[in-house]
Amino acid sequence: MKIINLFTLLFVLFTSMVQAQENRVYGTFKDQAGEPVPGVSVRVKGIDKGTQTDTNGEWELYLLNGNYELVFYYAAPQPLLRAITVDGATRVPVQLTEEDVLLDEVLVSAVRVDTESPVSFSDLSASEIAPRNLGQDIPILMNYLPGVVTTSDAGAGVGYTGIRVRGSDATRVNVTINGIPYNDAESQGTFWVNLPDFASSVESLQLQRGVGTSVNGAGAFGASLNLLTDAVSQEAFAQVSATGGSFNTLRNNLKFSTGLLNDHFEVYGRLSRIQSDGYIDRARADLESYFLQGSYVDDNTLIKVLTFGGSEVTYQAWYGIEDPEILENNRTFNIAGAIYDENGNIVDFYDNEVDNYKQDHTQLHWNQQWSPYWSSNIALHYTYGRGYFEQYRQDDDFDTYGLEPVNIDGELVNTTDLIRRRWLDNDFYGTTFSVQYQKDNLKIITGGAWNRYEGDHFGEIIWARYAGDSDYKDRYYDDTSVKTDLNFYSKLNYRLDNGLGFYADMQYRTVNYQANGNETGLVDDTFNFFNPKFGLTYRLNDAQQFYASFARAHREPNRNDYESGNPRPEKLNDLELGWRYRGADLELNANVYYMRYKDQLVLTGELNDVGAPLRSNIGDSYRLGLEVDATWRLGENWIVRPNIALSDNRNLDYFFELDGELQDLGNTTIAYSPSVIAGNMLTWLPVDGMQVAFLSKYVSEQYLGNIDAESSKLDDYFVNDLNIQYTFADVAFFKAITLSALVNNIFDVKYSSNGYFYTYDIDNADGSVSTLSGTGYYPQAGINFLAGIDLKF
Repeated sequence: MKIINLFTLLFVLFTSMVQAQENRVYGTFKDQAGEPVPGVSVRVKGIDKGTQTDTNGEWELYLLNGNYELVFYYAAPQPLLRAITVDGATRVPVQLTEEDVLLDEVLVSAVRVDTESPVSFSDLSASEIAPRNLGQDIPILMNYLPGVVTTSDAGAGVGYTGIRVRGSDATRVNVTINGIPYNDAESQGTFWVNLPDFASSVESLQLQRGVGTSVNGAGAFGASLNLLTDAVSQEAFAQVSATGGSFNTLRNNLKFSTGLLNDHFEVYGRLSRIQSDGYIDRARADLESYFLQGSYVDDNTLIKVLTFGGSEVTYQAWYGIEDPEILENNRTFNIAGAIYDENGNIVDFYDNEVDNYKQDHTQLHWNQQWSPYWSSNIALHYTYGRGYFEQYRQDDDFDTYGLEPVNIDGELVNTTDLIRRRWLDNDFYGTTFSVQYQKDNLKIITGGAWNRYEGDHFGEIIWARYAGDSDYKDRYYDDTSVKTDLNFYSKLNYRLDNGLGFYADMQYRTVNYQANGNETGLVDDTFNFFNPKFGLTYRLNDAQQFYASFARAHREPNRNDYESGNPRPEKLNDLELGWRYRGADLELNANVYYMRYKDQLVLTGELNDVGAPLRSNIGDSYRLGLEVDATWRLGENWIVRPNIALSDNRNLDYFFELDGELQDLGNTTIAYSPSVIAGNMLTWLPVDGMQVAFLSKYVSEQYLGNIDAESSKLDDYFVNDLNIQYTFADVAFFKAITLSALVNNIFDVKYSSNGYFYTYDIDNADGSVSTLSGTGYYPQAGINFLAGIDLKF
């Protein structure tokens, strides 16, 4: 009833604010190459009314008849001014010239692409993220992009979340923040829980599917995601946001900017805190984060110093549910921390079975426009991460911890109950750099990076029922690892006047990884990779463009791969064919891809003892697919954004040991690779400042293992969300008051978006061997909601 009453109140407020007497003022903001620029602030001088451009560079306002001056704030020292006269609907197109410098774009120009590149990609701007940015992680906010599948351990998008693109897991998605690698160097995964509410400091993001363009860090084997943090704000502001919702979810954040001081300096910051009990039992999360940025700008220079980070304490929820009866009748069950009696019955749960981790990032960027044609960027970075996960263990062997048996009342005891902490303490630092030349139809970018990771892995016993001769916090293992990564690349885009464009991208990358440990053994491997990429684009007319590209990529194994055996590096040949159409009311992108792998490290379906997925080399495999997405404007008040991804994902001549014999299973389906992923965003814009969006997502059934076992299937699911936002402009002493509401899974569908699958052998009485299996699932929340308010001063 509370939700219904809230929606009723909002609807009354919205419909009462019809502005029929005002005229539509609209346009598109484009860069020098004619590409749309998202996230540009558009203000009306003197009346403090404004908006932002969307991912297509488009914006609109409603104004009374009269004369106005529009101010366009973007990543340049000075804003653009446009004087207009409104007398009916008024179009105001803006295209930058060589003198208008987008300095912030230099931060990501080396790793981003535009429509002149033969790459399949999607952009999301801050304005598009904002209506649903109510505390959930970045992967969840990206859920409706083509080919994307997301999941949440706690079931509601707060805490540990994951993303897969084209069936490739997060270790294959290369993530950069302002061009600097974010993936963990050893595991190659991305842990968004360490940067809670980071979306509130993101100006835009770009997801490239496939190999994409050369990026810093590990190679992209499914996709690359690069984020650009907030641009320099010309105007001072303060903003307070609060969110509340299901599962006792609370988010509070504070943002501020000094605006440009003396036309050169700006300080921007954010503080956030998110708390949630989670949908799953005891899957609570207590998250804090900060973001502080100091900037200097002049006519041709942008210098930024950023420090940001977060801390998280989350109760472990990475085990899922294996028992079908529990899955059906007690979907929120969490076995983590279970304490058993002598008969194997659960009698209690350890109350501090948590993951506790902190991560701090520092970045220094210097962007320089040397002339109308030459620009450069150099960056230094340092990340410090430290933390542990804590576990209560029952009846563990002394040998596991290097302890000697103890004699108690004349009986030799060699097992004990204990509490342990497994620590990770690491440093990651380095530099990235690029030089760009752009004149007329030619664009050349040359750059590279050097990065070094130093990690300590160690375990401590903080309590034991029988401690033997151990002391508090004795380390029962103490491992180290060092990884260095050096790469150089050069990219060229050249367009002929007949509409034909050429693209070339060459990267050389060398990686050295050293590790020691009981699980990994002694590792000292060096990899040298050459990754060429070539492509053609052809612009048939102003509305249509075709492209084709071929890319080769290589990728080194991660730490878990070494723990599983003697892994080989992966190789990928990626062929992409695409068509783009841009009309007045319809934009359409279609892309066909064929990704052929050698020694692909596919997910086996199994997890290690900390919930991380395991992988193994499989020889030859491929992914073949079609991706289509569109934006269709139905008049001035409706927008439809459908997308669909169809794929066939195969292991070729797959061998697996079943019932004690190595069997040729033929061509099997690659795990975690649904053949159909579809989404849609239907948006209604009834009045200025209001939007109502109905969001839909379908994911077909998928196997959780690679042997096509029926027991390893994850059922398909179709979920829908409802999102409403309304902004009151210039209310009392507020610049804006924004109300947002998000109802997830409005039809209360019972589904699991992730799971695991494992096999094991048992010896039969007749001497034969039988292979058995187990399957686990991660249930997601039924209907749940978040509602928020933003106050901007």
